[in-house]
Amino acid sequence: MTIPGFDIDAFVAATLAEDLGQGGDITSAAVIPADARFTGVMDSRDAITVAGLEIAEAFFRHLDPEVRIERLVADGERISPGTPLMRLEGQARALLTAERSALNTVQHLSGIATLTRTYADRLLGTGATLLDTRKTIPGLRRLEKYATRMGGATNHRMGLWDAAMIKDNHVAVAGTVEEAVRRAVAAGIERIIVEVDRVEQIEPALAAGATHLLLDNMPPPVLRGAVTLVGGRVHTEASGGVSLETIRAIGETGVTFVSVGRLTQSAPAADIGLDFTAA
Repeated sequence: MTIPGFDIDAFVAATLAEDLGQGGDITSAAVIPADARFTGVMDSRDAITVAGLEIAEAFFRHLDPEVRIERLVADGERISPGTPLMRLEGQARALLTAERSALNTVQHLSGIATLTRTYADRLLGTGATLLDTRKTIPGLRRLEKYATRMGGATNHRMGLWDAAMIKDNHVAVAGTVEEAVRRAVAAGIERIIVEVDRVEQIEPALAAGATHLLLDNMPPPVLRGAVTLVGGRVHTEASGGVSLETIRAIGETGVTFVSVGRLTQSAPAADIGLDFTAA
């Protein structure tokens, strides 16, 4: 698992600290003998695209460095209901304490990957690439964007720092599309994405130096005309109002990209459980 800029050890430690608080796992401490051992299997009750198993493993290893874990599938795999994801055997208290944090992570990330795969499948054959957005839960962006990659999407901007995106409020303050783009060019920014919601904004944005046009909330016939007008001079991105019912028609207009905020904003958690049995 490669997530640039993500510190898995710090994430695991902070998450467990939040759950344990000052008192620790009082249930396991009271109910489970200190020397008890358990074996268990994590499996999915849904058909899903898997994401987050290495992070789940890190939660268990953080509390029981000697835990034995066998991963049975890999992130990015599509699996059917009832498929086991991993087997583990170790200290019962540790595994029970780590269980919820591990499951929360895999359920959330697999839910994102699964929804993303559904959208990506709808785009197959259109020539358009699926993009995610910055509509992520604060603090979880790198994880959630990793999950969209596992589902077949390409990451859009990781943050405000890696490309300019000039939207309607920027234009309102700057005065015009041309002036907003001109200022970005003057600042030496290489990637300048400009949101346009009217076809007549396209030529002024391109003339000023836009390198990527975000065609906002345009129906397919209008998108097709906008793509024709752009004529391949820059990448085009359809955004806004994209659903499973509309994405294929949008992709068939000739746009380079289709961005979908709901991949991270609205994905339901996957139904994944961890069942323990006495060793």
